[in-house]
Amino acid sequence: MALFLAFLALQNYLKPLGAVEFPLRVLILAVFLWAVSRKVISFRVAHWAGSLGIGIAVFLIWIAPDILIPGYRQHWLFSNSIFGSVATAIPEGLELDPLVLVFRTLRAALIVPIIEELFWRAWLMRWIIKPDFLSVPLGTYEARSFWIVAALFALEHGPYWEVGLIAGLIYNGWMVKTKSLGDLILAHGVTNLLLSLYVIVFRQWQYWM
Repeated sequence: MALFLAFLALQNYLKPLGAVEFPLRVLILAVFLWAVSRKVISFRVAHWAGSLGIGIAVFLIWIAPDILIPGYRQHWLFSNSIFGSVATAIPEGLELDPLVLVFRTLRAALIVPIIEELFWRAWLMRWIIKPDFLSVPLGTYEARSFWIVAALFALEHGPYWEVGLIAGLIYNGWMVKTKSLGDLILAHGVTNLLLSLYVIVFRQWQYWM
């Protein structure tokens, strides 16, 4: 997660790399994940229908406000000095570059769900309950942990904080119900894949922050 956030912080300095930046990010993140986390990553899915449904539902929740209410995202509650403003991380002129589209989608649908679910729901939800988090079973419910993680997940998404909060609550609830990292990775991956396809088809680049 720290490496992922470092890339976000340094993205303005990486822009001179052009389209090469995107496969480079995916490669480095994938290698790092494999080297550090392969022993704890689980792709076992116990609730296929539910996880797919959760992924689709969160995608629809994410785009619904902007579709239903024109100019919604420009309201001061979302675009301000605290949460920033809606803007894409894709450098101008590279929006339709095939290399960028393929690897930005791969990162969103495959790499990000693994990183974020390992961090938010496999680690932080348990660590808040007890620093010796390995002694806390996956999906253990504790109200303080549940809401803190949802709130922090919301803040991570800047001007999309309110849909980020809803998504965080849904994903947290699904972890409590399934107690399965694989189910969360699948649900999160479906959301991000559908959002990426929506971005590409309808040229809604602002969702790729």
